[in-house]
Amino acid sequence: MNLQIIRAKHGEIGLIQQLAHKIWWAHYPEIIGERQVEYMLERFYSFDALEKQMAEGQVFFFIKTDMMDSGFIAVTAMDKGKYFINKFYVDLDQHNKGVGTATFSALLNELSDVQEIQLQVNRMNYKPINFYFKLGFVIDRVADFDIGDGYFMNDFVMKWKSITNKG
Repeated sequence: MNLQIIRAKHGEIGLIQQLAHKIWWAHYPEIIGERQVEYMLERFYSFDALEKQMAEGQVFFFIKTDMMDSGFIAVTAMDKGKYFINKFYVDLDQHNKGVGTATFSALLNELSDVQEIQLQVNRMNYKPINFYFKLGFVIDRVADFDIGDGYFMNDFVMKWKSITNKG
């Protein structure tokens, strides 16, 4: 498998939207229900929302396997050496092929000063939780985030530290 992460440009917001819709509709309805999927896609993946996220510092990367769009990842620099993974989505057709692990490795290479990474994952999203454990993430805390219209993200906040920064 030939995997690359390629920084997304503003003009590629439409492709981010397409990938998000494909991946979310295949994965999330059984976890959060169709109405919340619709709400979250509109709230976080409309053109204006993605444009604002980019302007606020989220850096989006397309995950390409053998030159095919297989997902995307978005990360924000929080502080020197500290990052937050805002989004990490791989097409279900690419699961169990090493794509996620290779993507995380490519991201670490991209973030040369990385010491710590945080992310949030739905507490009922078992497969990704186990994947993050495999990468070395630990659960830092349990949190519920009110995202409006009566919807909540019931998440684990997980943290990864580089081997040289485990102390």
